[in-house]
Amino acid sequence: MSGDGGTTKTPVAVLGATGLVGQRLVALLADHPWFELAEVAASARSAGRPYAEAVRWQLPGPVPADAAGLEVLPVDPRRVRAPLVFSALDASAAAEAEHRFAADGRVVVSNARTHRMAPRVPLVVPEVNPGHLAALEEQGGRGGIVTNPNCSVIALVLPLAPIHERWGVRRVLVTTLQAASGAGYPGVPSLDLVDNVVPEIPGEEEKIEREPRKILGAFEDGRFREADLVVSAATHRVPVRDGHLLAVSVETVRPAEPAEVAEALATFRREGVTGELPTAPDPPLLVTDEPGRPQPRLDREAGRGMAVTVGRVRPCPVLGIRFEALGHNTLRGAAGGTLLLAELLRARGLCP
Repeated sequence: MSGDGGTTKTPVAVLGATGLVGQRLVALLADHPWFELAEVAASARSAGRPYAEAVRWQLPGPVPADAAGLEVLPVDPRRVRAPLVFSALDASAAAEAEHRFAADGRVVVSNARTHRMAPRVPLVVPEVNPGHLAALEEQGGRGGIVTNPNCSVIALVLPLAPIHERWGVRRVLVTTLQAASGAGYPGVPSLDLVDNVVPEIPGEEEKIEREPRKILGAFEDGRFREADLVVSAATHRVPVRDGHLLAVSVETVRPAEPAEVAEALATFRREGVTGELPTAPDPPLLVTDEPGRPQPRLDREAGRGMAVTVGRVRPCPVLGIRFEALGHNTLRGAAGGTLLLAELLRARGLCP
């Protein structure tokens, strides 16, 4: 399919539209060339009110005009009729709701963790494993669920992918410094975070250790085969608004030199994604040799917040290669990644 995505816009709905990720999706969908925001849905306390009244808007500028007057609907496939549904629901609400929409014939593109590791649900970063979308056929029916990974995992697997393709990845150590916005709103109490670092984010290390194996693995003969690699993660919440910074050490199967790795990252592209989908950054990885970079304040908006910036590619005396990676957690890691995934579905004819 050509990069213009066709001439007719697909009507879409956002579930969990009043939350922070939902708000990002609403903002990103304003004037999108392929999609038109037709419906917003949220919890019972918001349902029945105009979106502009129901939402506590946390983003710069006003609520987009096309969204402001939309009635907030209940999260119910009998009320929400769009064929393509973005889910920004909390995991507890997503478990049942996403299944109901898929069973009703909708394509659900989810940012929730609930179904990421399900055996027939694709967990996709478009530049890394677009072929995993073939698993949609295994779900049966007209609808289906596709999932966007954890926000830190996206910033990790984007640089790991070209390394894994060329040299193979055996072991990974990653320490994350994760922004406050990753906890949603109202998130972490200010007195817990100001002048402080919290060295635990419940459930986060398990996701970072598990999800890359599925993403970097293969989908063959109707099943996922996880990559044969080990990830050890340590997570920290830090007093930064947006932008997750990762310190990564990698042991490769075949020897790799830092200069070779930096070149492989800087030249990484994915046919059918990079330069062809509206939200895809080009390049997806920005490699810098500037001292002390990347930094959240300086680099989180790279590629309109959709690129991952990599710096300090250097030898690691323990595993071989190490680097720093930075991704915008609510854009590339959440709403923007979900939107990009929907663009890939449309480009491949897997949604209206």
